[in-house]
Amino acid sequence: MEDIGKDILVRASQGDMRAFEDVYKGSSSFIYNVAFRIVNNREDALEVSQEVFMIIYNKLKTFRFESSFKTWAYRITTNTSINYAKKYSRVKTVPFEESLGEGAVLSEAQSRMEQEDQSQLVESLLGELNPDQRACVVLRDIQGLSYEEIARVLNININTVRSRLKRSRERLLSVKKSPAWADGQGGVVL
Repeated sequence: MEDIGKDILVRASQGDMRAFEDVYKGSSSFIYNVAFRIVNNREDALEVSQEVFMIIYNKLKTFRFESSFKTWAYRITTNTSINYAKKYSRVKTVPFEESLGEGAVLSEAQSRMEQEDQSQLVESLLGELNPDQRACVVLRDIQGLSYEEIARVLNININTVRSRLKRSRERLLSVKKSPAWADGQGGVVL
C-alpha cells in the first residue's frame, strides 16, 4: 500500500473529496487483496471493499494517528471481511481437477497456467479454513505481518493469533493428506 501522508488523511477527514480520492487510490488494491484472501470470492471482495471504504469515509474523523493508516485499514478490512464471510458464507464444492484448471501449453502460456493453478490451489486451501483462521493466515503468510501486528489488526490477544495459526496449519495439513485431496476425487471447498 502506498504511504498516504498525514496531511491528505486530515484533509479527507474534513470532507475534502479530492483528498479522500487520494486515500482511495492509495489503498484500494491493498484493501481488495486482503478482503479477497479472507472472503475467497472476487464479487464478495468487491462488496467488502466498498463497505470498507464507507467505514473509512465515515470514521476517518476518529482516526487518531496512534497507529499507521495501513494498520487501521488492515483492522477495518479484516474485521469487515470476517463478518461478511460469517454472514454470507457461500460454500460450494468443485471437483479437484476443476479447481486446478486444464493442462497448459508449453513455454510462457504454461508458466501463466501454473501461476493460475497455484493461485487457485491457494484459494481452495484458504476455503478450508473458517474466516477467523483465514484472516490470520492471510495476514501472516500472504501479507507478511508479525504476530504482534496481527494481534493489533484483529484486536485479539497474541496467543489467540498463535492458536489460530496452529489450528489453521493443522487443518491444511490434514486436508492435503486426505485421500480425496490426494487422488483428486473429492471436492475442494471454494
